[in-house]
Amino acid sequence: MTSQRASGCLFGLAFGDALGAPTEFLSYSEIKARYGTYHSLMLKGDPAYVTDDTQMALAVAKALRRAETPYSQATLLDPLRNAFIEWLDSPDNNRAPGNTCLDACYALQDGQPWYKASVQGSKGCGANMRVAPVGILPAGEHGFDETARAGMAQFQAALTHGHPTGLAAADLTAAAIADLVQGGTPTGLVARLTEYARSQRQIWHAAWLDPLLSVRPVAVDSKEFIAYGWDECLRVLDRLAWAVENADRDSDPCKATGAGWIAEEAFATGLLCFLLFPNEPTDAVRFAAMTSGDSDSIACLTGAFAGSYHGLSAWPADWISRIEYADQLTAFGAYWDRG
Repeated sequence: MTSQRASGCLFGLAFGDALGAPTEFLSYSEIKARYGTYHSLMLKGDPAYVTDDTQMALAVAKALRRAETPYSQATLLDPLRNAFIEWLDSPDNNRAPGNTCLDACYALQDGQPWYKASVQGSKGCGANMRVAPVGILPAGEHGFDETARAGMAQFQAALTHGHPTGLAAADLTAAAIADLVQGGTPTGLVARLTEYARSQRQIWHAAWLDPLLSVRPVAVDSKEFIAYGWDECLRVLDRLAWAVENADRDSDPCKATGAGWIAEEAFATGLLCFLLFPNEPTDAVRFAAMTSGDSDSIACLTGAFAGSYHGLSAWPADWISRIEYADQLTAFGAYWDRG
């Protein structure tokens, strides 16, 4: 791995999160009236505070570092459960966390099995926001490969978000990060991800996910279940491809790919903002933070994608020194950059 891309990814997601936090819930016109153009949007504060999106990404990172390898459901479940409960109980968990994550984590804390704790109908974007640490794991280490990455990405999502699109979108987000970390270029990325989504459409990671089907109200075929999620992702990838081809830096990208409250749209709009500014990472996260809808989540993903491609050097040194949780971001990034 070159250019400290793992570090770039983790810091990028935190920068986008912090930049987008003040603009969340504002309309595009309200954001422009308050802040002007995206060029004028600055990272403020020392520390510059993040939201639950970064906090939960760090929880996943902690779980991955604590878990025995090679990774499996058996080795990763307790570290994930414990990290999520630590987040739930933290006094810093005061950043307007999503109801799905809260409800599921309370159920995990009460001792419910993970597949019963999972909110079955939710495909909110919370599981996308935290999956970046799975995407930056070095391929080949401890038997880690594309299949393991897909299973892990969906499993960490499934602890809170049981909807098939929540699973597929988290997998797709991790795949995009892995592609960029491993040297993939922005050109052709949407096509590569579309091919990946099609290849995964009926792949059910039974060793990771089978218990989730046991709590469905009616019997469901695993392939049909996960295909529903991938089909929703494929539809938003079509919208993303159109938006990239018809690049528009002067309008709210949410009009093209969605406001980001749901998993597949958060992924698509976050990636769109990166692809509109593929060689201008700070502009990409500023532009993403100016979006209507779930601005911090969209910008969080944009920063993760931009940092995965450009590495740590993409980000201003002043931002790196001021962002909240800089010590943890530095430690996790350095660990996964070591290869």
